[in-house]
This record gives sequence, structure tokens and C-alpha cells, in this order.
Amino acid sequence: MEPQQRIDQFVALYRAQPGRLSKQVRVEQALRLAITQHWEGGRLPAHRALAQAIGCARQTLANAIETLKGEALLKTAHGQGTWIRRPPAAPSAQTSAAPLSRRARQVLGAPGSSRIQSGAFMPGIPDIARFPMRRWRQLYGSVTVAQNALLLSYSTGGYGPLKRAIRDFLARWRNIDCDVDQIIITDGTHNGIELCAMALTDVGDTVAMESPCYWGARNIFAAAGLEIAMTAWHPDHGHRLTPPPGPVALAYLSGSHHYPLSVPTSARHKTQLIKALTPTYVLEDDYEFTRDDHTELLFDPTSARHLLVGSFSKMMFPGLRLGYLVVPHHLAEPMNRLRSELFREGRMLDQAVLAQFIFDGDLDSWCRRIQRDYLGRQQVLHDQLCRLPRVTRVSSPSSTISLCVEFEPGVDDIALSQALLKEHLIVRPLSLVCAPGDDRAGLVMGVGMLSGETLTREVQRLRQHLTALLR
Repeated sequence: MEPQQRIDQFVALYRAQPGRLSKQVRVEQALRLAITQHWEGGRLPAHRALAQAIGCARQTLANAIETLKGEALLKTAHGQGTWIRRPPAAPSAQTSAAPLSRRARQVLGAPGSSRIQSGAFMPGIPDIARFPMRRWRQLYGSVTVAQNALLLSYSTGGYGPLKRAIRDFLARWRNIDCDVDQIIITDGTHNGIELCAMALTDVGDTVAMESPCYWGARNIFAAAGLEIAMTAWHPDHGHRLTPPPGPVALAYLSGSHHYPLSVPTSARHKTQLIKALTPTYVLEDDYEFTRDDHTELLFDPTSARHLLVGSFSKMMFPGLRLGYLVVPHHLAEPMNRLRSELFREGRMLDQAVLAQFIFDGDLDSWCRRIQRDYLGRQQVLHDQLCRLPRVTRVSSPSSTISLCVEFEPGVDDIALSQALLKEHLIVRPLSLVCAPGDDRAGLVMGVGMLSGETLTREVQRLRQHLTALLR
């Protein structure tokens, strides 16, 4: 590929990055995508030419290049410029090597998280550019003082003030009146689901899930050696139930807002399903929610079999990796001890900062402000997508970070997502998280990384590409 072609491609990738990210981050992302997905090696175009093409300072470009050198994607030879190092291909399997476990192969063979974790319409990512990071840093400074040296040790059952803050937050936002000792601090939703799988099921037990499902939970249950029984759920008429042959140890359900369909769930539908399945335990995942949709939760803190899992990653920023489980009273002590034995609790500094962030009202303020913003962004996306050919449903704007568009039967949503990826539009195909026999197709997308003029421009570009592809 000629140097000018590479420059043009780099410029296109740079312009596709969300405008609210810093210039250096956009440069890094553009170069990373070019190296890993488009360029076959060779010499990087002249630094001066790359910087001039996007109108950035040479030092900004140099800083981005240093980052990619640290990732082994670029190398510099003295007097010979900067050269591209493509990531090495995975070595071929050796017949003498011991294979991975059946559970590991099952997880790795299933659709999972994309290696690309940013870009236009990437689902599952909140607005990290607008998060009040200055306030967050101030709180870190306030807790990292000599008197708080115990925050550097292991935790035992989680940081007490954070549990109290979560109890109060759940009362305000989810209308849940639980006790502090029912709350278990987790390292995000995945950790909470894994703890439930370890504590409440044995290898070979059956876990019931809705279709479409959250792929992350499905992978956790597969890795735990559970049999997964999926039942299709439709917002209009409920579950299409085929009861599994044996008892159900755990039913995993969406909370008040379904992911990935991005529509309100129905407490009535879930009640009917639980009556039919009679599971030993019911775990609801409060993945996304708004302040007024708690009526669709089944969770009851006085119940002996209902649990609720939640995370702050979708409210605040993904790298936080802090969440919570609310469990029945009789499970609180043994599950807390099991978590300590299996995962070695820590993160006390992060927990202390989050507790103060909640106590000071910063989390409530942030949630109210950003949910209003998400509602407007979803409206823009909804209005453009509902006019596309072969579209049967677009989830209504709902103040969350996700939106789902469903297509007529026969549309290949996997091919659509792959074609959009080439245009630097990142979406997930719906069909990959549907059960066999559930032939729905669609695209799952997010609004967390786009706003303002960037959102308007990228939505128009998405609509144009989808219009051509669907026809």
C-alpha cells in the first residue's frame, strides 16, 4: 500500500472516532485500528505527513506512537523511521499439547466480547468522556491519607460505608428496602453472577435464561459446567416456554429493562415463567434501569430465593469494576465467606471513593443528568432507524445506553455487522444471543460514546450504509 493511501485511511479512521475524546486518544485508536485490521506491515508514513493530515501537533502524534510501541504494534529503528508490527498469528495447535477443557472450548467457541471496545455505536459503554473525573480524583485524594492505611489491606465482606451507601441508593432509585448485611460487594456484574453460579448450583445443574440473552452471563454459566435452557421472550406476548426435562436450579432474568432488546420487561411475564419453571433460586440482573421502572422487578428482599445483581460500570465507567449482590438473609454470611475464599476481596480504596461519591449526592446528580442526555441521543437514533427498509421494531427511547433494531426474517445481521465494521461503525448482531429456534435478527448498539454533532453525523452515516445493505 502506498504511503498516501495509508495516510488517507488513517484520516478516515481518525475522523470516525468520537469527537469528545482527546486528540491523542483518537490518534491512538485510529493507528491501532489501521495496524490491526488494515495495514499488512511495512513502514509508517512520515510523522510530519500524518500530523498535518489531521491537524495535530507532532508531539501529540509522537505520544500516541510511544503508546503503540509499548503495545508492540510499532517499532522504531534508528535512522530508519517507524515500522509496523502486526500482532503475531496464534500458533497452530500442537498435537502433543494438552487441550483446553470442554467448558473452556465451549466458552471460546461461543460469541463473546469484541476485542474492539470503542467506536461509534459500541454497545455497553457509557459516556466516559463526560464523567466528572475531576471530582473522582478529589475524592481519591481525600481517602488516601495516613489514617486510612487499612484501606490498603484485604476487605472482609466489603467496605461497610459503601454497603450503607448502596442500601440508600437502592431505596431511592429501585424502591428496594433491604438490610446492609444482605449486600455483597462484587468486582462487577460478572463476578456477582459467577459467585451465584458457584454458591447456588453444581456442575450439570440447569440454569434457565431468556432469549435473547446477555452473552456474558451465558459464558459464565457455561464455564461453570451448567446446562443452559433458553426460553424466547417477546415483549408483546411473553415467554414461549418449553420446560427443561429436569429441575431448574437457577433462573437468570433481566431486571426492569431487557438487555439486549432494550425494552421494559414485564413482571407479569416473569411471574408466569417462574411459576412454570419453579426454580430453586431466581437471579435478576439490573443491567440497565431508569428511576421509574422498578415496578417491573420481581426481586423481593424478604424472599428466601430471590437475588439481585447490579453494577456501577454502566452508570459510571467500565473500568470501575465494582458492583453488588443483594441476597436473602440466610445466604448472606456463607456467600460472603465464599467470595472471600475464592476471589480474595480488595479494592478498598475504590470502594471508599465510591461510597463518598454516593453519600455526597454525586452519583444521583450524574445519573439524572446523563439519563436525560441518553434519552435525547436515543431519540435521534430511533428517528433515523425506524425509517429503514426491512425494520420491524426499534426500541423506544428510554434513558439507557442501549438501543436495538430488529429486522424482518431472512436478514443476515451477522453480515450486516461485519460490513458496518469495515466502515468503523461498531454494533452487535442480535441473532448470536438468541436460542436455537428463535430466529430474530437485529443490531444492538449504544449511544454512550456519541453526542452532539458527532452523533448526528454518525447516525446519518449509519443510516446510509444500512439503507444500501438492506436493499
